[in-house]
Amino acid sequence: MWYVYILRCLDGSFYTGASSDVGRRLKEHNSGKGGKYTRMHRPVELLYKEVHPNRSIAQKRESRIKTWPREKKLALVKSERGKR
Repeated sequence: MWYVYILRCLDGSFYTGASSDVGRRLKEHNSGKGGKYTRMHRPVELLYKEVHPNRSIAQKRESRIKTWPREKKLALVKSERGKR
């Protein structure tokens, strides 16, 4: 299983990524071993994740979400919280 996730950085910006292990990846982002963007904007907080059957589909979804404006990403995060 692969996941697409959205993080909120210390400055309030969002970061979208894909991983097979979101917990490990979150630790990497917060320790400075994650992506270049999050190294400059940590600490980060996990806001959202969704599951996908394989890496290819997850990375396509990640790329699509990265093109979205902040408001659309926020709506996705809020809609998921409403389901819990």
